[in-house]
Amino acid sequence: MHALTPQNTGARIARARKLRRLSQRELASLSAVSYSTLTKVEQDRLPASPSVLGALARALSMPVEDLTGQPYIEDLQADALDGLIHPIREAMNLYDVGVDVEVRPRPLGELADQAEALCAEVRATNIKKVAAELPSLIIDATAIAHTETSDRAWQVLASSYRTAYDVTAKLGYLDLCTVALDRLDWAAHRASDPILSSMRQYMRALAYLRSADYATGKRLIAMGQRILEQAPAGRERDVIAGQLHLGASVLAGRDKDKDKAEHNLFEADRLAKATGPAEKVHWLSFGPLNVAVHKTSVLAELDDYQGAVDSGQKIKLPDTWPRSRSAHHHAEMARSLMWTGRAEGAFKALQEARRLAPQQTRYHPTVRETYAHLDAQKRRLPETFAGYGAWLGR
Repeated sequence: MHALTPQNTGARIARARKLRRLSQRELASLSAVSYSTLTKVEQDRLPASPSVLGALARALSMPVEDLTGQPYIEDLQADALDGLIHPIREAMNLYDVGVDVEVRPRPLGELADQAEALCAEVRATNIKKVAAELPSLIIDATAIAHTETSDRAWQVLASSYRTAYDVTAKLGYLDLCTVALDRLDWAAHRASDPILSSMRQYMRALAYLRSADYATGKRLIAMGQRILEQAPAGRERDVIAGQLHLGASVLAGRDKDKDKAEHNLFEADRLAKATGPAEKVHWLSFGPLNVAVHKTSVLAELDDYQGAVDSGQKIKLPDTWPRSRSAHHHAEMARSLMWTGRAEGAFKALQEARRLAPQQTRYHPTVRETYAHLDAQKRRLPETFAGYGAWLGR
């Protein structure tokens, strides 16, 4: 059972505050969140935005997931997903024990193909399938990396750790995400691959974004950019450089630094025009469309929800675009539509996110916060609204 048992974020925040023996005004002062916002969030009259959650978690000296309730264990159990996490953890724990004589790994080429296929499956949001297949890939890739010690073998192992990061992040096991990123860095160094090392810094920066430590996140982006300078010039390097700028733009937006957010979006757009659509380059979904989607997200982070709605409604997502990214965009749009008073539009966006990526959407904290606020508004919404809440476990 989770440390904080209440079923909504506001109640978890209130309980954590009381355990710390803080008044609402004291917590508001410590977190730099307005007293009015804090009281409304605790009363479930206002959704807790990611920036507010991060600020409160830092002031309370606790992980953000303790306030969001992640991982959503009961729902994971209902979906038979919780039992798939421990084998991933065990497989990653074997990273440095050397060759296991009882393991007969598959050929490196076969493992490389599976690693690439699982990356694609994550983008298609087939999370349960990936989680089930991943432990055997990590075990075999670990064995062959220690046996062959070739750059290619270490790269395949690094790719398997990257997929472990993706799966655990989407299911809310944020502590295990950190382990996966450490393993990714360990394998990337042995592969002498600056591309993988810089990608790892980008992903680490996102972890610090979630915890509202924007200064550290920005330092990690800068470190990733320095590491990337060691990679040969070309399209692959440009894609990673562009993705680093997109990460920096979201960090700046969450930190309410509009100028830096716009600068990084400009640089990402410049690189995207050079690379063109590059969704399959390390499966980062980079390209002009991803820049446009990030612009919408950044506007929301800057609390310009009307601007985010206007920007997002101009975007046409093709059916061929990765479902994971499309669903995330619709979840972000739902939040902005809700904040601008468009309850029905927000619910339609939540429904579209579910249609595209049900497993990912079900465990997305922004989706749950948005739904909770729509429910609290008591607006007239379709009969399917209650069914959506039951699906989310509310």
